[in-house]
This record gives sequence, structure tokens and C-alpha cells, in this order.
Amino acid sequence: MLIVFVRALILYSLVVIVMRIMGKRQIGQLQPFELVVAIMISELAAVPMQDTAIPLINGIIPILTLLIAQMLLSFISMLSVRARGVICGKPSILIENGKINEGNLRKEMYTLNDLLEQLRNSNIHNITDVEFAILETNGQLSVIPKSQKRPVNAEDLNIPTKYEGLPLDLIIDGRIMIKNLEKADLDVHWLKNELNNLGISNLNKVLFASLDTNGDLYYQEKL
Repeated sequence: MLIVFVRALILYSLVVIVMRIMGKRQIGQLQPFELVVAIMISELAAVPMQDTAIPLINGIIPILTLLIAQMLLSFISMLSVRARGVICGKPSILIENGKINEGNLRKEMYTLNDLLEQLRNSNIHNITDVEFAILETNGQLSVIPKSQKRPVNAEDLNIPTKYEGLPLDLIIDGRIMIKNLEKADLDVHWLKNELNNLGISNLNKVLFASLDTNGDLYYQEKL
């Protein structure tokens, strides 16, 4: 029983490390070759995990081999546009200038029901509102509405806006983010004083606190 536990722990740690090295993309954002590698790695890890008669190294070596192959293909894709097209494929335009491209639908084996479903997921309920719909290489549909159907923004109304940068997380789960305080040219003493003025005397009771680019401090206490 102990051997099974140790083997499972080793393989689990290896798979987590390998997937971390492969990148941060979610399953729905993986290229086809990346998805194949992810599935094969999970299968290779499961076999020696279940069967203790199989040497652990028989699972580790193929997993590392797939990792190297995946990194090599990714590197080639970054260097060569032509290789990228072969390995990852090319986007396919399903709606062009407001008209459905039947040829590309058949080529991608994409039904009208699939297209309508993806448009609804993008809050588009009428095909006549769409200028372009592009099926990306990872299978996601990018929808570009017609200019008359796009939401009005501040630029359209000639309204001046202020710069909005990323807020800095100052406290997460009661722990002070020292590096973020330093980025804002602040220190722990300032943070304690600000929270004390808001009635918070114990930083450990703060679930989250952040500082936006306007200098406004947001916080939430733990339950």
C-alpha cells in the first residue's frame, strides 16, 4: 500500500511539473498537438500508477519524452510562420462580411447549429449583426459584430477618460504583499495606519486589500 502511495505521489508531482512547464493555457485554449500531448501524458501516468509490476521509470521516460517533443514543436512554431500553419493550422472564416461561408463550414465539419450556438455564447442572437466570425486554431469562435451593433464607448461619445492601471494587491488572506507595497513607494507602516483609520487594527483579519491607480484603498474582512 505504501509503495502505491509513493508511486502515485511521484507521478502526480511529475505530471503537475510537466503541465506547468507546458504553459498556463486552459484546456479550451490548447492547440491540437498540445491537447494530444496532455491526454497521452495522463494515460502514461495512469498505467504505472495502477500496476506496481511496471517499473516507475517506464512511465517517467515517455512523459519526459513527450514534454521535450511538445517544447520542440512550440519552439519551431514560434520561429516559423509556415511551420506554425502546419502544426497548429490556420483560422477559418465562417462568416465574412455578414454572409455565411458554406465552403469553410463544410471544410471544418462545422454545422449551422454549432455556429448559432457559439454566436449565442458571444451574446449574438442574430447572424445579421455579425460582420466576421472566425474559427480559431484552438476551436474557439471569435465574433466581430457590425460597427452599428457594437456597444458605445467613451471614445464614440468624445468623453475624456483617465488612465486606469492594474490595482496592486496589498493583502491576500491576511498576508502583506511587501513587493507590491514597494512598487507603490509605500510601506507596512502606511498600510497599518490606513487600515487603522478604517477601524481595522489586526491585519490578520483582512481577507483582501488592494490599491488602485487613484490611490483608493479597497479591503474586505474575513468572516
